[in-house]
Amino acid sequence: MTKKIAVLAGDGIGPEIVDEAIKVLQALAKDGLDIALEYGLIGGAAYDETGTPLPDETVEISKSADAILLGAVGGYKWESLDISVRPEKGLLGIRSQLNLFANLRPAILYPQLADASTLKPEVVAGLDLMIVRELTGGIYFGQPRGIRTLENGEKEGFNTLVYRESEIQRIGKVAFDIAQKRQGRLCSVDKANVLESTELWRETMTDLAENYSDVELSHMYVDNAAMQLVRAPKQFDVMVTTNMFGDILSDCASMLTGSIGMLPSASLDESGKGMYEPIHGSAPDIAGQNVANPLATILSASMMLRYTLDEPAMADRIEAAVSKVLDQGLRTADIYSEGMTKVGTSEMGDAVVAAL
Repeated sequence: MTKKIAVLAGDGIGPEIVDEAIKVLQALAKDGLDIALEYGLIGGAAYDETGTPLPDETVEISKSADAILLGAVGGYKWESLDISVRPEKGLLGIRSQLNLFANLRPAILYPQLADASTLKPEVVAGLDLMIVRELTGGIYFGQPRGIRTLENGEKEGFNTLVYRESEIQRIGKVAFDIAQKRQGRLCSVDKANVLESTELWRETMTDLAENYSDVELSHMYVDNAAMQLVRAPKQFDVMVTTNMFGDILSDCASMLTGSIGMLPSASLDESGKGMYEPIHGSAPDIAGQNVANPLATILSASMMLRYTLDEPAMADRIEAAVSKVLDQGLRTADIYSEGMTKVGTSEMGDAVVAAL
């Protein structure tokens, strides 16, 4: 059966890197991958065209698709817009509309890039970490929120951090299930010593652990977790945490691998349907220059094949091709080191296709 993929390239380097992932998928289509692509607008590009960062047509395309491939949203061009129509609202909106509550962010260090990390090779060599981030709740969505003027004329900004027990339970189940398939260790990250919402988070994770006797559950405050990621990252197998903490920690973890340009992500609903995207942003300063690293987007396509489209063999082929290209010494600017061969965005995509 043909699998429909909604392609939302977005802004900045988004169209460039998505093009390279599409090259790879089309190469696999010649070997039997049965897919159909449908394109939609999101973010700043959607605002420029339609006046909204998330047009209804994009929502419909995404809802009817089996999976979504996303580039990136945002950029300096739209920073002066009202917050209600900024590009990022398109991203938050699509996650909410599709109920994509579980964000999977792997941090895997390819051995060829051990020297690209800012940490000592012995600290990061062999790193294979999965961060599971709750994606549709917490302070990014909590109400009330806004900016108000107090009686004395001073402005005050406010946001609400709120989690229901059911929200914590469903993201916890995803994390425990993933830990079962890995090394059987799950670290839940919170700030339960000062935030009641994450005190409930800790209590709920502890209760869930009773159903997973084969998973070792530990707890860690977020400030310590950030330090430990830099001090001894290989102590972690799977981490599960709130929306905001996951946003911060996953970007921190990305640099352990040498470049944020290497890391894919998946955002899943309760049935396993997902949106797949690199964890980096739109990088408007390098857009259109053919220098962006497309490997995170190509690896996001691999995750899509593995987690939603049930094509693990095809996913394995993509990951092996990326490893082969790195073995060949090909590097985009963000992972380049002396003695390697510097290539552009499209050349890296071509090399992965050739390695398939």
